[in-house]
Amino acid sequence: MNAVLGIELGSTRIKACLIDPDDPTTVLAVGSHEWENEFTDRVWTYPLDAVWSGLQAAYADLVAGLDAKPTTFAAIGVSAMMHGYLAFDADGELLVPFRTWRNTSTGPAAAELTSLFGTNIPLRWSIAHFHQAVLDGEAHVPDVGLLTTLAGYVHWRLTGQAVLGVGDASGMFPIDSATGDYDARLVGLFDRLDSAALGGRSIAAMLPRVLPAGADAGRLTPEGAALLDPTGALQPGAIACPPEGDAGTGMVATNAVTPRTGNVSAGTSIFAMVVLERPLTRVHHELDLVTTPAGDLVAMVHCNNGASELAAWAGMFRRFATASGTPLSDDEVFAALFREALDGEADAGGLLAYNHLAGEPIAGLDEGRPLFVRTPDSRFTLANVMRAQLYGVFGTLALGMRVLDGEGVQLDRMFAHGGMFRTAGVAQRFLAGALDAPVAVGETASEGGAWGIAVLAAYAASGAGDSLGVYLDHRVFAGAEIVTVDPDPADVAGFATYLDRYRAGLAVEAAAVSAL
Repeated sequence: MNAVLGIELGSTRIKACLIDPDDPTTVLAVGSHEWENEFTDRVWTYPLDAVWSGLQAAYADLVAGLDAKPTTFAAIGVSAMMHGYLAFDADGELLVPFRTWRNTSTGPAAAELTSLFGTNIPLRWSIAHFHQAVLDGEAHVPDVGLLTTLAGYVHWRLTGQAVLGVGDASGMFPIDSATGDYDARLVGLFDRLDSAALGGRSIAAMLPRVLPAGADAGRLTPEGAALLDPTGALQPGAIACPPEGDAGTGMVATNAVTPRTGNVSAGTSIFAMVVLERPLTRVHHELDLVTTPAGDLVAMVHCNNGASELAAWAGMFRRFATASGTPLSDDEVFAALFREALDGEADAGGLLAYNHLAGEPIAGLDEGRPLFVRTPDSRFTLANVMRAQLYGVFGTLALGMRVLDGEGVQLDRMFAHGGMFRTAGVAQRFLAGALDAPVAVGETASEGGAWGIAVLAAYAASGAGDSLGVYLDHRVFAGAEIVTVDPDPADVAGFATYLDRYRAGLAVEAAAVSAL
């Protein structure tokens, strides 16, 4: 089948997207499977069995929308939530349960590495997890043969190649943009720091090989085809692009891969990616330095908590609608609540919503406690409640973006994608007010990263000599419908008031973590 398959393993949904390689904006079919992380022994994790059953379910859902079962694809690509810790021994056996990006137990390791490297090492980065395991004397450390991310793991099982796209790799260990590989100086510093635990090995030998967008990352093997499609219809041989993280696919899906562009991706987590013209002047704990899938330097504001709490509130209202005898679909509930938020006061009427289900390093929280807070004189209306909930999704993100403003970083455009932007003119408008910048949403916004990794696979299969930016401009987005919303001054002022209150109220959130 002359089509390109993209698969992304998000935090709550595994999605498959099939596109036309000659016209990547044409989506031929989609499939999905819902899943959820588990909090086991105080670790956020997913069982690897759930990875494969979920992938197979998403693929089967995609195939069900086609006239015939595919036997081959022109190319395939795998993306997944970035960072985290997947450690395997020399025989490919998992040594400890998958530790996702959501875990915040690596504080001592991250602080030590940040000081040693002179660059911010976030709690969720793979190298922080590994060094924390060393500090904690975990028994599995001497047996580690491969460290990788979820996307890297799935790609490895499908193709036999332990490789990683440079964007995802930059969330494992710092990348030198000049070489497009792990920073050799920092590798040397780490090898000396953990020399006893490494036993004479280099950390670089335990990490996946780094590849830029467009590189040959292997072929789908017979074993990989059987993993993806147990019915046996799918045959091996499809070209595979380098596996990427959801941040990289979000940049592709929003055509934000060149300097002075940026994007916001909103899902279970929410993060902003801003492609830099120059390095930052100093280390900021709120900002990660990662790369685009092509290897350009990016400042990333990553928040562990995105739209999950908003979805929980919507689910409560959906149940109320059903109980009242007027059942509504998820989309209908979200649309009604979002439209109501437009009638809310610009500062949400003095209400506050904290969406912290998990720890939030930018906000100084090791754990999360979702809170809804009001004072006796707050204006407690449904419109204000929903505006506060939407503002709450963007609250921690805005704290990090204010740091970029202080660095004098300039943006020509900021794109947004994710399911919460499907209701036109609401979340997009509030985000523009939160960032005080124009926000664009494209027609592919709801397909998100699964479409983005499919585009990267099409780019790898095209053999074109164009840069990724040129390919996206000329082959993908040339005729795309983009809707841009400029910030409303009233929203800008209202959100600024909300953010001041939000910042002050973090003491309440911290007290809740301590008390509950």
